[in-house]
Amino acid sequence: MKLHELSSAEGSRHSRKRVGRGIGSGMGKTSTRGHKGQNSRSGGGVRPGFEGGQNPLYRRIPKRGFTNPTRKEFAIVNLTELNQFAAGTEVTPALLMETGVVKSPKDGIKILGNGELTVNLTVKANKFSQSAVEKIKTAGGQSEVI
Repeated sequence: MKLHELSSAEGSRHSRKRVGRGIGSGMGKTSTRGHKGQNSRSGGGVRPGFEGGQNPLYRRIPKRGFTNPTRKEFAIVNLTELNQFAAGTEVTPALLMETGVVKSPKDGIKILGNGELTVNLTVKANKFSQSAVEKIKTAGGQSEVI
């Protein structure tokens, strides 16, 4: 079977329901909304979460936790991703963005110690994990907090 041989299955494509187009259509006058009531009127219906006056679910369930409005989110970079740079390179957030290691810097960049670093680099970032600092030093490089 080829793409140009495809056709829709029998009964899978329905014509649109055209309401309010006269008595003869069978969907005139009340336009399938019935007589009176909240849903028959324009703008009728209830808001999402409304349960007819019963205490709604979002109010019955206990509230837990806290969302910190001043939370800082850091872009994560592992040491294995820094191996692509030549020895002696100064790795800055701008360079990481340029090479595509980091898509968006968010509130800063944090270097984590996953993997091994084989080249000596000067790494400048907003935060470092303890293991990352040690591995950068053992590779002959240095880490600078900016």
